[in-house]
Amino acid sequence: MTDAQSTLMFAEAASAASVLEEQRRRNRAVVSQLGERLRATRPTAVLTCARGSSDHAATFARYLIETRAGVLTSSQAPSIASVYDSQPQTGRSLCIAISQSGKSPDILAAASAARQSGAHLLALVNVEDSPLAQLADTVLPLCAGKETSVAATKSYIAALAAIVDLVAEWTEDQVLAEALEQAPDLLRRSWEADWSPLSAGLNDVSGLFVIGRGPGLGIAQEAALKFKETCGIHAEAFSAAEVLHGPIALAGPDFPLLVFRQSDESAESIDSLVREVASRGGKLFVAGPTVDGAVHLPVQQAHAAIEPMLQIQSFYRAVNALALARGFNPDQPRNLRKVTETV
Repeated sequence: MTDAQSTLMFAEAASAASVLEEQRRRNRAVVSQLGERLRATRPTAVLTCARGSSDHAATFARYLIETRAGVLTSSQAPSIASVYDSQPQTGRSLCIAISQSGKSPDILAAASAARQSGAHLLALVNVEDSPLAQLADTVLPLCAGKETSVAATKSYIAALAAIVDLVAEWTEDQVLAEALEQAPDLLRRSWEADWSPLSAGLNDVSGLFVIGRGPGLGIAQEAALKFKETCGIHAEAFSAAEVLHGPIALAGPDFPLLVFRQSDESAESIDSLVREVASRGGKLFVAGPTVDGAVHLPVQQAHAAIEPMLQIQSFYRAVNALALARGFNPDQPRNLRKVTETV
């Protein structure tokens, strides 16, 4: 069996802390200028444009922007521009396009349409000479460096960090900015957290739910994707509220839940769900406080907006090990390529 530490996914995910340090150093000036611009222009809305892991980062962005900047945020459907050739009026808005490669035709079409109809186009992109970067009004490089494993890891965490950096500067939230300064050290500790019970406990399952709420929903979506593409497990992400509207009927000893909990206003509803499923004999893995009947996954205590990226870092190490235990190569998932270009 391949050693878990020999995969590209392991090495790339492990480097996330260094990526954040480089990103903060390089982007300080442009983030400051963008924050000043947003405070002055007061955008009426924020649009996000992304696919895959980048779209999960956009989910995180939606909750962070709406709760901290108070600006309505919505995901664009790229096919509106790329397939239906329609151009909704974006008015005085900010369009955030997130992409590792910066060259998928549908993302380029949607971003271009938003810019043409009046939006300020911000690109969070890893490939700095990509078509998306060249199209944008402002570019925030992810600074993740080359990512070879098909399963995105460090570029996803880099996108989360760039979003936190942007929101902290936009809202002049010094507490959040200081929390982000601490994130590299916390990421390193999170990488060393023992999530082996998750890897061992899911080795024989065929499906599960991944639960989050608020900013944590974005990492639940990301974790569900990684289960599918690296482990061959069918996983669906739900909010702790939405799962109660029917899907929870599947939960049980043979259909577990992985729950991400951050220490914000959503914690009470997460805890309530965990207690309810545990009382029914359901199988639960909880990233957060210990709950009777659930498997505890240790997490670093931090600012609530930082906790999701710390938890997904611990998860990446665990899912890499799980993939290998199930006989999969996490660097080369079946039927997938590193860069997916959709129209």
